[in-house]
Amino acid sequence: MLKQHLQQKLLQKLSPQQIQFIKLLQVPTVALDTRIKEELEENPALEDPSLMIAEEPKNEYDDLNDGPEEYDAGSKEENTDEFNVDDYLQDDNVNDYSTSYNNNDDDEEKKETPIAIESTFFESLQEQLDLVPLSDHDFIIGKQIIGSLDDDGYLRRPITSMIDDLAFSQNVMVEEEDVLDMLKVIQSFDPPGIAARDLQECLTLQLKRKDPNNPIIRKAIEIVEHYLDEFTKKHYDKLEKSLGLNSEDLKEIIAEILRLNPKPGDSNQVTTKQLQVIPDFHVSNNDGILILTLNSKNAPELRVSRSYIDMFDHYDKASQKDKKLKEAVQFVKQKLDSAKWFIDAIKQRQQTLLKTMNAIMQYQYEYLLTGDERKMRPMILKDIADKIDMDISTVSRVANSKYVQTEFGTFLLKSFFSEAIQTESGEEVSNKEVKKILEDCIGNEDKRKPLADEKLTEILKDRGYNIARRTVAKYREQMNIPVARLRKEL
Repeated sequence: MLKQHLQQKLLQKLSPQQIQFIKLLQVPTVALDTRIKEELEENPALEDPSLMIAEEPKNEYDDLNDGPEEYDAGSKEENTDEFNVDDYLQDDNVNDYSTSYNNNDDDEEKKETPIAIESTFFESLQEQLDLVPLSDHDFIIGKQIIGSLDDDGYLRRPITSMIDDLAFSQNVMVEEEDVLDMLKVIQSFDPPGIAARDLQECLTLQLKRKDPNNPIIRKAIEIVEHYLDEFTKKHYDKLEKSLGLNSEDLKEIIAEILRLNPKPGDSNQVTTKQLQVIPDFHVSNNDGILILTLNSKNAPELRVSRSYIDMFDHYDKASQKDKKLKEAVQFVKQKLDSAKWFIDAIKQRQQTLLKTMNAIMQYQYEYLLTGDERKMRPMILKDIADKIDMDISTVSRVANSKYVQTEFGTFLLKSFFSEAIQTESGEEVSNKEVKKILEDCIGNEDKRKPLADEKLTEILKDRGYNIARRTVAKYREQMNIPVARLRKEL
């Protein structure tokens, strides 16, 4: 049965300009230049003076006021749309969205890191395969094996699946023994441990490349082949008893195993996923006074094209207007509006970045002066949003994608935010302070008897931090520190 009813909903719709600003706000400095170039290519009414040649192009629209012949046939109509050319004019010599902050960073270009030209991991293996005298049949199998390797250098694809791939995609019929024979050939390539099917085989392949007459190497191979589980769990007592070793000998063997590479593919691979971190802000200490500067790449001197403004002016003042001319006027106006919106969005982006970072700098002044995490104040997104009178989502977009370079490192803004923990005296401190204390305690512990979470909890309570053991375990995991048993050393 159908029913009719009225329902009221409150909807908030973003304008195209707001959407453009939000997208630009999330773009990091390293990608902003690319985004601006895309806009310059798409919109001829937008210009970057730094890319302009000294000589201005000749204006091709000077004769439009004379009324071109193609428009004379049309009837004279009044233009109902209101246009104001002054809205698009700006002072070309002044960046109208520069701020009182120093945004000049002349050293920016000097800090670029040169990129070495190298062979990728897979290209290196292919080059080694080319040097091995093989039949066409074996060469195809070798290429299939190399193409089936993971980025870390392992062969995790089943042999049977590769046999099927060769049969269906290349019409090459092979036996499992053929693939295993070629696998041994690939495993003899550099780096050692390549094309292993699991960690145990990877470590064994590397050890077998070493001196077989060395007793340390022989014992290391025995541990990897037969006692890998005990080794990874650091059950050193069991290893000493099973292998008849004393602690000094075992220490040497373990040191040898730890020198091996568990991910041999990473040693040669050139990856395109890594992006160079270019800081959006710089905070410097000038005799105890913090100075905030914005990366100059965040303030491009964009402007609306004067030739497009002139074109618009000439079209608008033409004595005769037909349908084609009106369409031309609308097209030019659309491009001019789009250019103005983009410039305004860039301006708003710059102002928002500076406003947000300045508030964070003032909030974390002591920490940014010293770099001591124990002086970091508890701070959540709402604290900054309230201070700059902006939405929490705006602060979040800045904090999650922007970096600041300080005298003690380059950090993601998100790392300055932390929850508050109350001490026994009632004072609120940042959980970063607690994490720093935990890190120091673990760093100074006796590695033969590492501190368990219960002991770490007691140490914190003695220092006035009333924190539960499960919270200590959570902080330890967030810092990627393993449990006490796995931190044990001989």
